[in-house]
Parts: sequence; C-alpha cells; structure tokens
Amino acid sequence: MIWKEMEDYVRIFDTTLRDGEQCPGAAMSEDEKVEIAGHLARMKVDIIEAGFPVSSPVQFKAVERIAREIEGPTICGLARALRPDLEAARDALKPAKSKRIHTFIASSPIHMKHKLGKSPSEVLEMARIAVRMAKDFVPDVEFSPEDATRSEWEFLRELVEAVIEEGATTINIPDTVGYTTPQEYMDLFRFLKTKVKGADKVIFSAHCHNDLGLAVANSLATVLAGGRQIECTINGIGERAGNTAMEEVVMALKTRKDTFGVETKIDSTLITRGSHLVKTITGMVVQPNKAIVGANAFAHESGIHQDGVIKNRQTYEIMTPESVGLKSNRMVLGRHSGRAGFKDRIIRMGFDPKPEEIDNAYNRFLEIADKKKEVFDEDIAALFQSEISRSQVDETYRLSSFEQNTGSDKTPFAKVTLQIKGETKTGEAKGDGPVDSIFKAISSLTGLSPLLSRLVISPVTEGTDAMAEASVTLEEGERRVVGKGDSTDIIEACAKAYINALNRL
Repeated sequence: MIWKEMEDYVRIFDTTLRDGEQCPGAAMSEDEKVEIAGHLARMKVDIIEAGFPVSSPVQFKAVERIAREIEGPTICGLARALRPDLEAARDALKPAKSKRIHTFIASSPIHMKHKLGKSPSEVLEMARIAVRMAKDFVPDVEFSPEDATRSEWEFLRELVEAVIEEGATTINIPDTVGYTTPQEYMDLFRFLKTKVKGADKVIFSAHCHNDLGLAVANSLATVLAGGRQIECTINGIGERAGNTAMEEVVMALKTRKDTFGVETKIDSTLITRGSHLVKTITGMVVQPNKAIVGANAFAHESGIHQDGVIKNRQTYEIMTPESVGLKSNRMVLGRHSGRAGFKDRIIRMGFDPKPEEIDNAYNRFLEIADKKKEVFDEDIAALFQSEISRSQVDETYRLSSFEQNTGSDKTPFAKVTLQIKGETKTGEAKGDGPVDSIFKAISSLTGLSPLLSRLVISPVTEGTDAMAEASVTLEEGERRVVGKGDSTDIIEACAKAYINALNRL
C-alpha cells in the first residue's frame, strides 16, 4: 500500500490551482499559484492538484515550481489517458517529495459517443494502459471516470475494477456536470464499494460541481457511504457554478462530527486567510451571505439575535468565528494606532510579514485611517494583501496623483500623473465614464492599450467610507493578467488595479 495513513479521516484534495483556475476570469500568475500553494500547505491540505502540465508551458512550469518549493502535501498533476499527458505530468512532478498523477477518461454514454468517439471496450483499454503507465512513473495514481454520475453503473464497476488491477490507489467518482443528488450519489458509492473487487484497497473520492447547488451536500453524502477523499476549491471557485467549497466541507465535518464520525486534518483557523488570498488574487468576489467566509457569516443585525448572542453565543452561532480564523470582536484601529499595534494585528490575522511590507502597509494604513472613521480587520487584510501583490511586480508605472471631472451634463475628463521609471509624466483624456477616462489617460502615458475583458469592484466593509477593492483583467494576444487595487476612492482603486495589471504585462 502506498497510503501510509489509512486511518479513518477525510483527505482534502484541493484543486483550486487546477479546476478552480478554469473559472472564467480567475487567471493566476506563477508566483500567485505558488503563494496559494504555500498557504494550502500551511492549512495541512493532504493533496494539492497543482495544474494540468501538458496544457501549456506556463502550466508545466507552475506545477514544476510548486513540486520543487512546496513541502508537506502530496503534489498532483492532471493527465488525460494519453502518453504525452502522462509524461508531462511525470516530468513536472519530478522535484516533489510526495507526488501523484491523476489520470481520467470519460465513461458516460454521451461523453464516449460524442466527445471521444470511442466504444466502452476502447475506453476500458485506454484506462488500463494509462493507469499502468502512470504507475510506472509514480507510486500514487488516482483515476477518474469523467461524468461518472451519468455513466452506466455496471460499466463503471467494470472500469473501476480494471484500474484497481493496474495499480490505481485512489478512485475518484466525479459529478462532472453537477447532476446527481445526495441519496443517488451515496447509493453509487455504496454500490462500488461493495461490488468492485479490490475496493477495500483504495480510497474512494468525491469531486462535485455545483450546477444544482448541491456540490457540498453531495460530497458530504459520500462520507456516510465510506468515501474518504473530497476534491474541492477555496471559496468553491470553478467552472460554471463552481466546485465543492473546501471551507464548507471542512467546517461541516468538524461541526457535525456527531453525524459524520470523521474529520479532516485541516487547520481551520487559516480558512478566512485562505479565502481572502484567493479572492484577492483571482478577483472572484465572495458573496456576503456565503457560508463560513462571507462578510455576513458571523454578523448579527436582528435585535433578537444580538440579544441571544450577547447572552450565549451558541444561541445563534453553531461554530465560533475564531475557529475559521476570524476575530469575534471588531477591534478598531485608527490614526492614533502605532506601528507596533498594527504589526501585532497583522501577525494575529495570520500573515507572516517582511519588515518592508510592514512599513509600506503601515503607511497605507495611515492614509486610509485619515479617510475612514473606523479601520476594520477586513480593511487591513485587503491593504496588506495588496501590498504583497504589488511587491511581487516590478513597478514600471506608479500612480502619483489624479484629477477627475465628471457630471450628468459633462463629458468625463481625467488628468493623471504617473512615475514611469523614476520620471514624472502627466496625461489627460476624455472617456465614456469616469473609469474609462482615467484608463485612457493612463494608456496615453504608457503607450499600452490592451483589451479590458473584466472589471470588478467590491466593497471590503460596509458604509459610505468603505474601502473598495478593484480587479482588472487585461488581455494582450495570448496573455491574460489580473491587476488589483484598493482605496476608499472607487476611481483610485480602479486606476491602481489598471496600473498593477499593466505592470504585470
């Protein structure tokens, strides 16, 4: 057995960097992938699916770097049941101390006929060959019959049995299109665990999409049927309606151990930090009422609720904010707060700051404190994450100042001053709106006019003085980058995000 930890717990297989990145607009740079992988390792994730190495040189390099730099979790690479895919995964994973190849092939009638153009017998043979080859490369091999929940059960049994014979160590049963229901999925797992020869020698895994809003419920149902791995992403990001949300699965198993009887090895106090990191890097906004990590997840506005929580938290809170890394009280920092207090707060929020990052972030904090009545933890996390992101990019362009003139009967006009390689330059432009005019003014100075494919603006906290986060996605040829910026001024946040993206290009 290659599984050294066969004790009864649920393995967390995080695919934020692979399936999660396939979410439209969620582009990540190599450095950003490594940063997220590092946090996943600190969270004690069991397996990190780092990417799909054969898909592009960028993907290959990112997987290889994560395999080399990240210790603790098993590092996994995805591969179709094809030799070039498997060889690329093998090569990218070489530096990893613990490695896994995850190979897959479609098994549903509709996929085999219309996507593969293969018969069931051909698919069966391709799966056998792929797992056999992967097993020659690495000791830990995971196999997925794509679109398993729309596959014929008897063929699925035959397919799973065959790949176990070839040496697969984890069998993943994906609900690729978010079609199944909890009871149906549970029944399928029980069928495979009781009917497949060799089922007792492997880990059965769930991989669910959220097309019907059932991804978390379906994943948890498999635990009751003996599944011991759940594939998921931070904040539930992924294609279409997303994937199983890791934070929801982890806290459901922890909070309802009386029902499930097992937990994960995840350090749940790092959940909020991880959620914010992925949100900031991808620009994918977390809805306020999102379970566990939404802004309102531990907020109480109703007088009845507030009274109950004051008397006893458990009246309306089934888990503590501290258990997911959130401070229960909103200790306010302001303009009179010193550097030591600011640094202490940053560290207690889970960051590991460098001295220069503290200095730059503290100066930004003082600027915000002059504009806001209250500076909350969310503000601090946003500005500090922004400072980390900015420090990772060479600042060819930096915003010095801007002026905006707009109104219902005026053509929006912007004047911008940039520092460009140490030289101060000023440009101006008109546009269709305040943001358009300031972007055009910046472009007039940089000489760059890439395609703006996405702009997202979201408040960090509540109130008219709330700090705003802006995310800008730019495309130039085959390249796509995401820039971030934050400010209490929405236009300034957009300008910073646009400049950050230009610097990344």
